[in-house]
Amino acid sequence: MNAKTVALKHFLQFKDLSKAELLHLFERARVIKQRFKNYEKYQPLADRTLAMIFEKASTRTRVSFEAGMYQLGGSVVNLTTGDTHLGRAEPIEDTAQVISRMVDLVMIRTYEQAKIERFASHSRVPVINGLTNEYHPCQVLADIFTYIEHRGSIEGKTVAWVGDGNNMANTWLQAAEVLGFKVHVSTPSGYEVDPGVAGVSDSRCYQVFNHPLDACAGADLVTTDVWTSMGYEAENEERLKAFVDWCVDEEMMAVADSKALFMHCLPAHRGEEVTAEVIDGPQSVVWDEAENRMHVQKALMEWLLLGAVE
Repeated sequence: MNAKTVALKHFLQFKDLSKAELLHLFERARVIKQRFKNYEKYQPLADRTLAMIFEKASTRTRVSFEAGMYQLGGSVVNLTTGDTHLGRAEPIEDTAQVISRMVDLVMIRTYEQAKIERFASHSRVPVINGLTNEYHPCQVLADIFTYIEHRGSIEGKTVAWVGDGNNMANTWLQAAEVLGFKVHVSTPSGYEVDPGVAGVSDSRCYQVFNHPLDACAGADLVTTDVWTSMGYEAENEERLKAFVDWCVDEEMMAVADSKALFMHCLPAHRGEEVTAEVIDGPQSVVWDEAENRMHVQKALMEWLLLGAVE
């Protein structure tokens, strides 16, 4: 297919895609994953190049995008902060115009959301948010796809978010608003989710609980993240004290629905945000969740470059 026939789209936050587009991606991820498991060669992105720009280090983001692009027949250019002039010796807008003339797709993992938005506004090719301080849309894509694999549609379900009101929490709220489920949010005082930053307008998509046990009651999915995200290391000691009651444990899972799943975007700190008994227990699907980053991102890259493939 001629790339010019596909309208330029970016994936900078979860709500950039409609419900119909997201459901298409989940179905394509299912098909692409099945082909992968069956060792069926599928390379629709032959001769396409993905540029990955990392200002924040990552294991899962790099491996999932790089392996995924190679499996789709494309190639990858991996760049770190030291390899580029992004926002330092050259304006972001200029870097975007140069890089986007040489590759077909760009994934950026950085700090401020404003930086990736500036890049995208001057890019001739699709830009994917691999993580910013505000959002982590590819991870929540993988999480919801994992839920669908194990339990079916997430529409009408309840997700308990326990911990920091961070980029993952913001993205879960966006997903709830688009896909029609509810998030029970419980954070320590001072670490709440800001609906304005989260970018949600429908207060019915979430409910705030002071106690994490109350947030988990009846939930279909319980999920959390590290207490100190990258870039906030100076607050670590203070956060360890503030979050002590927000460790997902067996008591929290016991009050959730009997078929509830546990998820964590990883890396995890056993004994801090989650106990070993939970993350290594029978309700945990963290390894499926990690693998599914690759499969949903393959579906995303296919869609951004080729449009809706059936």
